[in-house]
Amino acid sequence: MNDYETLRQLADTVGLTAMAVLFVVLCFWPFRPGSRNLNNEVANSIFEDQDDGE
Repeated sequence: MNDYETLRQLADTVGLTAMAVLFVVLCFWPFRPGSRNLNNEVANSIFEDQDDGE
C-alpha cells in the first residue's frame, strides 16, 4: 500500500468520525441542562408583538 492510499483512508476515517461526533453533539445540544428557559424564550419570541387580531 502506498502513502497516498494510507493517507486517504486515514482522512476518510477521521472525517467520518468527526462528522458522526458533530451530528451527535448537535442532536443533543437543545437538551443540555439549563437550556429549557432559553428554548422556551426563543420558541415564543415570534408571538411577542402580536395583538391577536384586535
